[in-house]
Amino acid sequence: MGPAKFITTSARFVLSGGLAYWLWIGLLLALVVWGGMAYVDQFQSGLIVTNMRDQVSWAFYIGNFTFLVGVAAAAVVLVIPAYVYQWGPIKEVAILGEILAISAIVMCLLFVVADMGHPERFWHLVPIIGNMNFPSAVLAWDVLVLNLYLVLNVVVVVHILYRGMQGRHYNPNLVVPLVLLSIPAAVGIHTVTAFIYAGLPGRPYWNASILAPRFLCSAFCSGPAVMLVLFQILQRTTKIAIKDAAIWKVAELMAYAMFLNLFLLGAELFKEYYSATEHLIHFEYLFKGIHGHTALVPYAWAYVICGVGAFLLFLFPATRKNIITLNLGCLMIYASVYIEKGMGLVMPAFTPDTLGEIYEYTPTLHELRIGAAIFSIGFLVFTILCRIAIPIMTGEFTKVETPATSRASARVASAA
Repeated sequence: MGPAKFITTSARFVLSGGLAYWLWIGLLLALVVWGGMAYVDQFQSGLIVTNMRDQVSWAFYIGNFTFLVGVAAAAVVLVIPAYVYQWGPIKEVAILGEILAISAIVMCLLFVVADMGHPERFWHLVPIIGNMNFPSAVLAWDVLVLNLYLVLNVVVVVHILYRGMQGRHYNPNLVVPLVLLSIPAAVGIHTVTAFIYAGLPGRPYWNASILAPRFLCSAFCSGPAVMLVLFQILQRTTKIAIKDAAIWKVAELMAYAMFLNLFLLGAELFKEYYSATEHLIHFEYLFKGIHGHTALVPYAWAYVICGVGAFLLFLFPATRKNIITLNLGCLMIYASVYIEKGMGLVMPAFTPDTLGEIYEYTPTLHELRIGAAIFSIGFLVFTILCRIAIPIMTGEFTKVETPATSRASARVASAA
């Protein structure tokens, strides 16, 4: 099978499906159009249509970007057991984690574009063409590691799927080194993102050496939480078989990561409250409110309560192996980390600002619509790639391809 046949066969799977599939695709496309219209208005009018101002210049878009970098980095939770320890139950579905990483990075880049007042100037961040101020600018490093991680996952996924459609095993001399390289790259994308925040001495709320470890620990909670929910949806809507052992192992790893995340948060709170310097005001605004401004207080306690509750649910085997408490824990972890990376991370650093002014930010409908469009594009990417990958993993591809292909295509599950 040549590249042309690979593309046409992939298109055939993507364009085939039942009523539920097309309703899902239609919903996503409708959200993309709805949000796209809001973005056109933002492009024409400028960021004034958002609630970002001089006092709070990073907000909803950058909060989502930070959260999604963690979702992308969390693919290593599947990659390490699959490719380093060769653990069968997870190796069978590791490719789904790589597909999720691709989708998350696409959304990350789109949120950065949405946050730029002049997105047509994005070319300045393109290596060689633009002036990235490399290596002194941390943002330049972020551009490099994000795109490197995207390329690594795209090459691995396309190669495995292409070989699977040919009925051949992937080339380990190509895939294994790339997968092993993707592990430090995954750690790097969230570490460099944390350094963008931590390297700003004028924002003491971010200026902490443990910010990067906190980012990584929260990523290894939220990303797998998304994966576990998607695994269950795919089990019910496709013919893919995902072993319970894989789900339970991922849930166990999430418990360890959530403990470390809560521990590091506690260490940061101790440092601020025990030392009681003037920098404590940002934490006080987040957890208690100051001068009657309490907009973030419910969000702060919500992410702490959800995080502690989810940790307890995943700590005990009886609750993490129960489908109801498992999904409840996943939702609580998602909510905890999503709030923490938005309302709990970005806004408190700007409030009060360097002049002592308090500006309480809430996203506008424009921002919510654009965010919905970007998430919809990410779900479209994930849906399309799964629509190609799952028939190969389950052997459905054999019904439409040659006998030679059908004899070997079932092996792609172990190859993935």
